[in-house]
Amino acid sequence: MKKDAKIYIAGHKGLVGSAIKRKLENLGFSNLIASDVDDFDLQRQVEVEQFFEKERPEYVFLAAAKVGGILANKTYPAQFIYSNLSIEVNVIHAAYKYGVKKLLFLGSSCIYPKFAPQPMQEDSLLTSPLEPTNEAYAIAKIAGLKMCRYYNEQYGTNFISVMPTNLYGPNDNYNLETSHVLPALIRKFHEAKMDNKPAVELWGTGSPKREFLYVDDLAGAVIFLMEKFDYKDIGEVINIGCGKDVTIKELAETIKESVGFTGRLEWDTSKPDGTPQKLLDISRLKKLGWEPDVSLKKGIEKTYRDFLTGPIVEKK
Repeated sequence: MKKDAKIYIAGHKGLVGSAIKRKLENLGFSNLIASDVDDFDLQRQVEVEQFFEKERPEYVFLAAAKVGGILANKTYPAQFIYSNLSIEVNVIHAAYKYGVKKLLFLGSSCIYPKFAPQPMQEDSLLTSPLEPTNEAYAIAKIAGLKMCRYYNEQYGTNFISVMPTNLYGPNDNYNLETSHVLPALIRKFHEAKMDNKPAVELWGTGSPKREFLYVDDLAGAVIFLMEKFDYKDIGEVINIGCGKDVTIKELAETIKESVGFTGRLEWDTSKPDGTPQKLLDISRLKKLGWEPDVSLKKGIEKTYRDFLTGPIVEKK
């Protein structure tokens, strides 16, 4: 991509989109379409196509999505499948219709089967049943990456799909009803510290293992792929992660230490654990020449600082 290439970041106000925007700006890309983009509804085809017809972006990062943790996915499955399918269908088709040179679609590691062999390789997709608690979201994301593949095959487009692991970092969502586990724990421990609570109650057993990638590392990876590799090089999808996982209990202890909470942990084992383990095989990406920079401990410290300095509305 040339530094003056017209680049559209769909979802630029979210965790991933804002990180991609920051990284592109730091690298000197000067023609980003981001301001006021959220004034139109990505779920409405007419509005999306009007935007593409007017702006004619050359490159698209499709980071817009409705996301959330176990509670949100279980509570709002209809919203998750509708919103994500609508966004993907509208943006991908408009990118084809208005001649976008290259599009990058962000999937999610949670769309792999619940009991996929670990670490999960790209060819594990659709080999066995999904995790029931996030099936609606997973089906929508699978449809998006398949749509990219079929448009490439039928129309000769250059749409690539990536499969990120669990992400966290600046501009995360700290709403306890809709957030993912890491930002939710940051908020829980912070509030317990401020209120001098003796304990924090956490869901499940603490035994599931998860992989976490700092979002700025993810941004670097997708820009690396966008600049250097085409669909023919990557295939249907490629994993992006750090190649290491921790138990939720280990994660909680690390966040507890970073926040400075001195109380105890109490585990509500009546609540679901979700998938037992989710670790991505990132060997293909490493062979292409990319590896992450930020350790989990350092990333949590950076994210906690963001939590402390962010607007209050982000924490409600």
